[in-house]
Formats: sequence, structure tokens, C-alpha cells
Amino acid sequence: MHDTAARPRGQILNWFGVVTLVYLILVAVAAVSHGFKGFSGGAEGAAEIFAFASNPFVALLLGILATALVQSSSTVTSVIVGLVAGGLPMSMAIPMVLGANLGTTITNTIVSLGHVRDREEFRRAFAAATVHDFFNLMAVAIFLPLELAFGLLSRSADTLANLLVGSGDLSMKGLDFMKPLTQPALTLIDSITAFMPGKAAALATIAIGILLILGSVTWLGKVLRAVLVGQAHEILHKALGRGPLAGIASGTLVTVMVQSSSTTTSLMIPLAGGGVFSTRQLYPFTLGANIGTTITALLAATAISGDGAQLALTIALVHVLFNLFAVVLIYGLPFLRELPVRAAEHLAEIGSRNKLIAMGYVVGLFFALPGMMMVLAR
Repeated sequence: MHDTAARPRGQILNWFGVVTLVYLILVAVAAVSHGFKGFSGGAEGAAEIFAFASNPFVALLLGILATALVQSSSTVTSVIVGLVAGGLPMSMAIPMVLGANLGTTITNTIVSLGHVRDREEFRRAFAAATVHDFFNLMAVAIFLPLELAFGLLSRSADTLANLLVGSGDLSMKGLDFMKPLTQPALTLIDSITAFMPGKAAALATIAIGILLILGSVTWLGKVLRAVLVGQAHEILHKALGRGPLAGIASGTLVTVMVQSSSTTTSLMIPLAGGGVFSTRQLYPFTLGANIGTTITALLAATAISGDGAQLALTIALVHVLFNLFAVVLIYGLPFLRELPVRAAEHLAEIGSRNKLIAMGYVVGLFFALPGMMMVLAR
């Protein structure tokens, strides 16, 4: 009798733990983003970074670097929309948007490092995180040359923009419930680091965020294994296991709701690490997150009026079309569909055996290579 009563209470406590740990991960991701923005200068810092763009390849790498620093492709693409409206050439803006799309994948890769202590968990989590990287790398490798040679993205987006200009102003403010949710915790972190001088407070905020990610992810993996049994496990599997179209639609919808593909994909990584879902099962959901994250810049563009309105809308539509075309082409063709999964699983296998390779991959792709190119471009 006591056992029967204790089980529901235990499940309620476990679910409360899941909600708390998910909230802590959201706070942690927000803290890392907040710290990076403080350290890099946020949107203004991103705009300064873009001033280094001298050719499309450098612009691509700067898009990666700016997004890795600001930790939000939505922020960076919104900055690019504003810059295009202010006169940034479209030939530089498009590679920047493609770079921003790639740079945003760093967050869930950082989250996967929370599983580093358990080799098998880390292998599963790192594969699920880096499939996002490899898909976006493939998309850039295919569509950047097509854009440079034929103007595929810019011409398609310009045609759509001609149809849509004058559709009215829209704002994301009414949909933004994530910021008020995490703001009290960020205010507390700010008060803890307030005594530190200059950029030290921003660095301390980043460190707190990373430590929170590491701790929360470790515990969330354990609690999820306890709660995702029986019916709850089946419901979650049905939601993500109805097929690729349902997975893509779910990823898109959730990302539009939370306004962050980083947040959406990061919350899936502990499930992969714990063995609840495989990389292949989470793959379509990740692609949906890619599409969902484009909504912020698109709505920001519709709020711009005057001479730059059509250009702003065009660059925002480039972001939407790039992700849609990439999903249709890469996921639609079976021989291309498997490549990101195989590459991610292979890298995860190597990285789980040698953690320095995994760290080197993250630092090299998102910071060292783009940073070196920016220095050379000066």
C-alpha cells in the first residue's frame, strides 16, 4: 500500500526535478548568451565584426564568429537585416546569414560536453549535437557556390519580397515569453558578478552558465531515465517518432515558440545522451529548429519601412529559403540525408575516445578559424 502511494509521489517529485532542471538549462543558455553579449558588445559588437568583411568567404566566417560570440543566430540575422537596410551590400550579407546559421549550432555542442564524464553518454550526446553542424556545413557547401554563381537565394528571395512588401508591421515582443521567464535568474547572476571590473563580470557570467549547463545536464540525464518509463516514454516517442515530417514540424513550432534554435536543440541533447532518442530520431527535429529560428529576422524585416524595406525583407527571406531548400535537398535525397548522421557518429566515436579532439573541433570551427580569418582580413 505504502509502495503504491509512494510511487506517484516519487514520479511527481521526479517531474518537478525535470521542470526545475530544464529551467536551469534555459537560464544557463541565457547566461552564456548574456555573458557573450556583454563580452563581445552584443549587437553593436556583431556589427563591428561585420565591418571586417572583404569577400564572401570572410563574410561567411564572420557570420560564424559573430553568432558563436553572441550565441544567437536570431540576434545576428536581425543585425544583418538592419545593416542591409542601412546599405550593407547583399553580396556580403548573404554569406553572413549562412555563417550565422552555422554558428548557432555551437550551443548544443557545448551542452553535449555536460556528458563528458561518461564515454557512452558523451558519444551519443556529441553525435546528436554535431549532426546539426554537419547538416549546416553541407548546406553552406552546396548553396553558397550556387548563390555566388547564379544568385539562387537572392533572386528567389527578391521575387518573394516583391510579393510581400507592404504586408504591414509585425513585432516579436508579444511572443517573447522566454526572456521574462529567465530574467529573474539572470538579474541574480548579474548581482553576483557586479563587483567585478570591466569584462570580468561578463566572463564570470559565461563561466556560471557553463557550470550550470554541466551540472544541470548531468542531473537531467539521470532524472529523465527515471521518469521516461511506461506511458510517458511512449507519448514522447510518438511525438518525435511519427516520421520526419512530424519531427520537422515539431522542431519548427517549438523553436518559433521559444525563439531560439539553440534552446530547442539543447534540450534534446540530454535525451540523446541518456539513450532515450537516437541521433537519427532527433535529426528531423533539428532541421525543424533550423527553419523555426528564421522567424525573428523575418518579422524584424517586416517592421522596416522606407527605401530599405524590400532589401531588409529580401535578406530575411534568404535565411528562410536557405533552410527550406537545404531540408528539401539534403533530407529529401536519401544519399545526402545519411551523410550528416554518419559524419556526426564518426566524429563522436573519435571524440569519445579522445576528449581533446572534441574540444579542438568546437574551438577550431567556431572560434579559431573565423578569428584567424578576421585578423588576416584587417
